[in-house]
Amino acid sequence: MALAAAPAGTGAETRRRRMLAPLLVAGGVAAATLALHVRDPHEPGTWGLCPSAALGFACPGCGGLRAVHDLGELRLLDAASSNLLLVASIPLLVWVFGRWSAGRWTGRPWQPDSRRLAQVSAVLIALMVVFTVVRNTPYGAGLAP
Repeated sequence: MALAAAPAGTGAETRRRRMLAPLLVAGGVAAATLALHVRDPHEPGTWGLCPSAALGFACPGCGGLRAVHDLGELRLLDAASSNLLLVASIPLLVWVFGRWSAGRWTGRPWQPDSRRLAQVSAVLIALMVVFTVVRNTPYGAGLAP
């Protein structure tokens, strides 16, 4: 039994389908940012208890909710004070999202080299580990949330 090929849609229809994922990601980020604007994470208990904070240490994500809230109010220094690693990673995240979205828009998906992707991932994980260790020492108290 042969499978019938799907009818070719117009370029606009396929582009709409390709752009659905980036639009959903952008919408999710916007919704989360709005939620963090409406319900201030600076108020204790508004977003629950952080598991790592309950264990007595600050993970690389600790302070991230407060940082996003501060960024939503255009308070860059306050955001950096809450989570410098998150704020510093925003240009990289925007660049990756832009490359991915542009590839979806043009129909030529962005396919980064797997070796380079592994190297960048290793560097980012190492940065997160160093950031976590330093922010939990007396010398890195300024990086604590």
